[in-house]
Amino acid sequence: MKTMKIGIASYEAFKARTLAIARGELKPGPDEPKVWFPSTESFAKVLSQKNRALLATIAATHPASLQELAERTGRKTSNLSRTLKTMEHYGFVALHKGERGRVRPEVSYEAISLELVLS
Repeated sequence: MKTMKIGIASYEAFKARTLAIARGELKPGPDEPKVWFPSTESFAKVLSQKNRALLATIAATHPASLQELAERTGRKTSNLSRTLKTMEHYGFVALHKGERGRVRPEVSYEAISLELVLS
């Protein structure tokens, strides 16, 4: 099962981590998160229950377009477009451009793992 790993760390902790990586003092391991959020609130906003259901629908039904996804979820295409662009920014979904301007959403993992940094 392919799992996307997410981390949550304060801006200061994330900045210190990034600088340590840049200086060569820290080498991220393959099991470490690739996507980071500054707070649990921001994580929860992007991955709300409604948006997790959207990801599950995409993974299970493989819609060929946003219109098809809108029909399956009952959500408006314009709302889906905005939501999916945000989710694409964090790597939760890939948006593939196809013929006649169609956009096909894709989820390439089965689970999301969350890591919280306490300092």
